[in-house]
Amino acid sequence: QVNLVESGGGVVQAGNPLTLSCVDSGRTFDLDDWGWFRQAPEKEREFVAALTWDGIRSSYADSVKGRFTISRDRAKNTMYLQMRSLKPDDTAVYYCAAFRGRFWSIPDSSDPTNYHYWGQGTPVTVSS
Repeated sequence: QVNLVESGGGVVQAGNPLTLSCVDSGRTFDLDDWGWFRQAPEKEREFVAALTWDGIRSSYADSVKGRFTISRDRAKNTMYLQMRSLKPDDTAVYYCAAFRGRFWSIPDSSDPTNYHYWGQGTPVTVSS
């Protein structure tokens, strides 16, 4: 059973950092590859970053590349999204998601429809 709980969202001024966490209380961390997505008001959910189960391979949306870092702490069953140089355009509800399997088996790890489990989301608001 996968149970994902995000935390760390809030209101932050542009240019400041913020780190989001996603705890997998179901302890199925090694069974899954992982992703972060976000959804701004009146927009579709979009890919932010992805990480393989072993923490070795990562990928990022062009809009966050160089500013965001996805990582994981296996001992804590926790995935992180470190966000730096935040912009108002980064304002959204951020979701972590788990793909039950390995990214190499699917054509597109940035497609949210490929993911099996989702957290409830944590809101991030970046003020200018």
